Amino acid sequence: MGPIKGRVRRGGFGLILVCFGRLVAVAGRRRSGGEMDFNMKKLASDAGVFFSRAVQFTEEKLGQAEKTELDAHFENLLARADSTKNWTEKILHQTEVLLQPNPSVRVEEFLYEKLDRKVPSRVTNGELLAQYMMEAANDFGPGTPYGKTLLRVGETQKRLGGAERDFMHSASVNFLNPLRNFLEGDWRTITKERRILQNRRLDLDACKARLKKAKAAEAKASAVPDFQETRPRNYILSASASASPTLTFPVALWPHQLWSDEVEKAEHELRLAQTEFDRQAEVTRLLLEGISSTHVNHLRCLHEFVESQTTYYAQGYQYMLDLQKQLGSSRGEIFPGTFVGNAESTSPPPATTSPTTVAATIPAVPTIPVVPTVGGAPTPATAVEGALNLNDVKPPASGTRKARVLYDYEAADSSELALLADELITVYSLPGMDPDWLVGERGNQKGKVPVTYLELLS
Repeated sequence: MGPIKGRVRRGGFGLILVCFGRLVAVAGRRRSGGEMDFNMKKLASDAGVFFSRAVQFTEEKLGQAEKTELDAHFENLLARADSTKNWTEKILHQTEVLLQPNPSVRVEEFLYEKLDRKVPSRVTNGELLAQYMMEAANDFGPGTPYGKTLLRVGETQKRLGGAERDFMHSASVNFLNPLRNFLEGDWRTITKERRILQNRRLDLDACKARLKKAKAAEAKASAVPDFQETRPRNYILSASASASPTLTFPVALWPHQLWSDEVEKAEHELRLAQTEFDRQAEVTRLLLEGISSTHVNHLRCLHEFVESQTTYYAQGYQYMLDLQKQLGSSRGEIFPGTFVGNAESTSPPPATTSPTTVAATIPAVPTIPVVPTVGGAPTPATAVEGALNLNDVKPPASGTRKARVLYDYEAADSSELALLADELITVYSLPGMDPDWLVGERGNQKGKVPVTYLELLS
């Protein structure tokens, strides 16, 4: 316990020296002639305040002084504010990583922002890929099958890059900026007021300690029976090491009235300190209660972030759906007699996003009319209207293949075949069928099945 106390004492004394050094630096002002102008009265007053706070802080750490505790509601507000600040920082940082995974680019954008300069425009990864694909297509020949496909894929990648750029801009304006404004604005104000409240609390507790010492000395002086009590003549007693000057009167000759005046002075200082503390506590409490409004604002921003992200992914889905249909049509032309569609798909089509809804939000993109199914896979309207009578159709002599079902599929009507994951069925294509669908057979059961739910086997 001894070494610990020694370290704390040295730390408290170091704090006193640091505070006094800073006080001298602030108080000193250079005149035109180069001399230092000190307001000695203010310097002494501020030094006394710093010294008093340092002594109080050190004694609290040593457990030798009482500390004014805040009420439970106030402590809860402080904890809630700290939690809000910590999680806001983490969410802000991770959202920045999501929007821009490259750390060097993030640092560069941060420097531009601090220098109050406009961030240079950059191409997205999708736009850069599109540029390479289009240049390759022109080199290989835009009329060749490979060059034509490169042009189509490159155009889609360019659209995806533009959608990504719009999403990043919307997320930055509607989500990241409000989070930064809170950390750099409201939170800095809260931190400043909390620091002032801490100083007011130290002043209040120091005044309480001085009053307690003054009352103890008054009681001891009033209990002395004789003024000629035999004590050393050079005995020194100070009412307060931080506020009152050291008095060099022997205790036996210290008048009781002077102690009463000292008590009255300490009580007056305590009332002033209590008033300042209560006022600052009220200001800080109002700021902390404003965290609820911050949560409401961040909630609204979070909704806007989700909406912009939904639009971005919906656009991407629509672009890729259109590209898949274009490639499916061209594949049948390039490789006649083969099955058309994405037979190696490893993930089911989205069950919650309807292309009809996407088309409503993106009117500029050409869409193919579809009819949503119960299982979530889109069924082309042309296939529904001109449905084939599969019972009268026989498998072709050649072209049938085995297929493994990747996911469960619930048939939307009697023309479709319900599927169970991992089962094997026989599939084949018929002239005039949509390239995204095949005819599937399981024993005596027959019906249309979506290609994206199958893995075609050799």
